[in-house]
Amino acid sequence: MTSKNISITVNGFEEKVPENASISFLITHFKEEDSNLIAEHNGRFVYPDKYSAIVSEGDIIEFINPNFGG
Repeated sequence: MTSKNISITVNGFEEKVPENASISFLITHFKEEDSNLIAEHNGRFVYPDKYSAIVSEGDIIEFINPNFGG
């Protein structure tokens, strides 16, 4: 059985990811390794205990690294 890919936006870029991908999967897939990472799903903050949430076609994910730059 082949896995279907869906289109989502991650940090402003359209990406193809497996259907039924979780936020936790995306964090690993996109190598977001900052222990202070902030995740947003469709403009809403996601608590780490909710990283099992599944993304859907057209969703917008933002990963914010508060320790970045400067």
